Amino acid sequence: MRILITGNMGYVGPVLVRHLRMQRPEAWIAGYDTGYFGHCLTDASLLPECQANVQVFGDVRQIPRDALSGIDAVIQLAAISNDPMGSKFETPTNEINHLASVRLAEMARDAGVKRYIFASSCSMYGAAGDRPRLETDPLNPLTAYARSKLATEESLRTMDRGDMVVTALRFATACGMSPRLRLDLVLNDFVACALANGEITVLSDGTPWRPLIHVEDMARAIDWALERTSEAGDFLAVNAGSEAWNHQVRDLANAVADMIPGVRVTINADAPPDRRSYRVDFSLFRKLAPDHQPQVSLAAAIGGLKKGLERMNFKDGAFRNSSFMRLKVLEEHISAGRLSNDLYWRSGDNERLAHQAMPSIDAALAHVRPAREKLAL
Repeated sequence: MRILITGNMGYVGPVLVRHLRMQRPEAWIAGYDTGYFGHCLTDASLLPECQANVQVFGDVRQIPRDALSGIDAVIQLAAISNDPMGSKFETPTNEINHLASVRLAEMARDAGVKRYIFASSCSMYGAAGDRPRLETDPLNPLTAYARSKLATEESLRTMDRGDMVVTALRFATACGMSPRLRLDLVLNDFVACALANGEITVLSDGTPWRPLIHVEDMARAIDWALERTSEAGDFLAVNAGSEAWNHQVRDLANAVADMIPGVRVTINADAPPDRRSYRVDFSLFRKLAPDHQPQVSLAAAIGGLKKGLERMNFKDGAFRNSSFMRLKVLEEHISAGRLSNDLYWRSGDNERLAHQAMPSIDAALAHVRPAREKLAL
């Protein structure tokens, strides 16, 4: 199988490539990423992209059609990936998360790609009350990020897909250790607070519900989508996660404190209500993907983050103003003149560079085969 992963140099991508390389050692994997966060390595013993066959730098908004030549499956991870970034960069969020995702799907269909996997989000349930949300329940996206994910799903649902099987995985909130760790995610933030400050500060009143999923379990779900049949439909939007990971924010904070001795939890009882509160029903995913269910427990996720941060000798009490926060990275790029406000690199003719950057599959393999033959000798 020949797989193209867009946005592979973020938080999820390195874990996904590692998983696919282990589960599908013969797969040919190409990464395509603009490189906003490529330098944000954490606890990495090697450059994660070394596990791909080809790594290409390019903006998903300008990915050329010949990038899809010979590809069997596309995994679209590329996104402006949280609410603070979506709020500040609303137009690029729509361009990247929605419009570029749909254009990529259309090009994939035209190129004969058989599988298209879109990393969607449970955040589109928004303010949903206490009852776990099903895929068929009304949607209530409250942020630019959530609206962009919903818009993409609707476009993928209504487009002419040809023979292509499309899967939109509505992921719960990501967590867990990664070679490019983010600390702007609720559980990751709490573990970092505990280690750096000995105190977890919950900025809300702690009552909102959040479903979580470990990044390794996200990779398992994507692996399933690569092989699912069309029996569930050639378009499928499915909640990806586990009911066991539906938690209130205050319970997550207390779970971290229970595993890291001496940590105090402070909850802002006077904070205005956070409308983003939703529990999610994952029964359809459990039925369709019984062999790819989440395996990492909350305790294991906390323990993995603790060990990973300790290996890094993490002690930055001001990490919320650091490169561990994706918004801060983008702001630093813009401040330094590297990025424009619409999140294009200031490198001249971006479209020309993008077309020159992506080699065709045959061209790339022409370089790979001789090297392998020499190693065999």
